[in-house]
Amino acid sequence: MKLQHYLGGLEGLPEPLTLEKRVFVEEWEKRIFGIHVAMMGLSNHLGSALPEYPIDEVPTTFKDEWTWADLRTGAEAMNPFDYFKFRYYEKWLGGITQFFIDKGYVTEAELADRAAELSSAADADGAQAIDEQVISYLRLGDSPRRDVAHPKFAVGSKVRITNVPADAHSRLPGYLRDRIGTVERVFEGDYAYFCHTGDGIGDPMPIYIVEFEPAEIWGARAENGPLMLYAELFEAYLESTEEES
Repeated sequence: MKLQHYLGGLEGLPEPLTLEKRVFVEEWEKRIFGIHVAMMGLSNHLGSALPEYPIDEVPTTFKDEWTWADLRTGAEAMNPFDYFKFRYYEKWLGGITQFFIDKGYVTEAELADRAAELSSAADADGAQAIDEQVISYLRLGDSPRRDVAHPKFAVGSKVRITNVPADAHSRLPGYLRDRIGTVERVFEGDYAYFCHTGDGIGDPMPIYIVEFEPAEIWGARAENGPLMLYAELFEAYLESTEEES
């Protein structure tokens, strides 16, 4: 994983982080959020998701898969200096734009000339069917749960976090790699991820809450006090400690 995803374990950042309280700072950010939601509501993976959507019957020209994983991949692929330079929804805009260019929906020249006119040839009934699909997705969502849990580790187990090579996208925070923690909770189901990331997740598997002592993460510089760090992690990112194996 790249620099911007190690922040939880970095020291000496140049200045304190300023947390923006507003959900949308600019009006255009609402439109970007809406585009992202519409893409998720029309994603072709929904035909095999829960609940199953009749996505093949929706008369949309969008025929690709778009999930939170795709959105995150765009941010994780950014140069770290660009990542810190752009605002939150500017990162979204860049990732969505690059996706449409890579998939051939629009060209860079069309964007540069502001002349891109995406097809709106669908008739009124077709447009209504698309709207109904997106609204249905907003109401019902897309559950990643596929089965009851089949956990390898029980509550109280000591586990080591893996240090597998990161692919284009990962859900494993860099600062937790190779650290030892304790399973605090096992979630009730086996959960799939939107895509196969290349570092072990994708197929349905248990998810755990793992508890870490601050000293395990930050060493001698950890602050004193009854503070613990908790992380939700896919089973693929956990392995037995040497004393348990």
